[in-house]
Amino acid sequence: MEIQLNFKNIPKTEALENYLYKKLAKIERHSLKILEAKMEIAHKKAKDPDERYVAQLTLNSKGTLLRAEEKAADLYAAIDKLLEVIERQIERYKTRTNEKGRKTTPPEEELPEETAGDELSGRVVKVKKFSVKPMSPEEAIEQMELLGHSFFMFFNPELETYNIVYRRKDDGYGLIVPVIG
Repeated sequence: MEIQLNFKNIPKTEALENYLYKKLAKIERHSLKILEAKMEIAHKKAKDPDERYVAQLTLNSKGTLLRAEEKAADLYAAIDKLLEVIERQIERYKTRTNEKGRKTTPPEEELPEETAGDELSGRVVKVKKFSVKPMSPEEAIEQMELLGHSFFMFFNPELETYNIVYRRKDDGYGLIVPVIG
């Protein structure tokens, strides 16, 4: 597993790095082939002390992305809470894929790339580029739930178009299918 650590407003110490590597190594014990782990640790100036340290982790497992973010007043507490959440997500993902009896070996994809707002004009402040893999709306809903997002864009091979699934306020899901004209 390739590990990327990013620190924002926090000094990068050997003790902190060792702690993070040790914690991330425990994730590998789940029989899930994780290709890449991208962790970001940040200190923010927040009025609420429970939101001062933010830990964010994105895992890439053969094209399936798992993401979690946790905040706490203590740096190590935020990291521990984050890893508890991501381990629950991994177990939920493994259970879902085993129940469906399908293989979880989609093509390897890259994590989203981000572009800083400095290069953009107007109201767009951030651009993310990512590989889109063909999947059914049901698979897209699963991916959206695993990431904890409220929407997810994917390529629908049945319709041969890009679609978006989203979570509705009534706890259902919607599907957006573009029509030109």
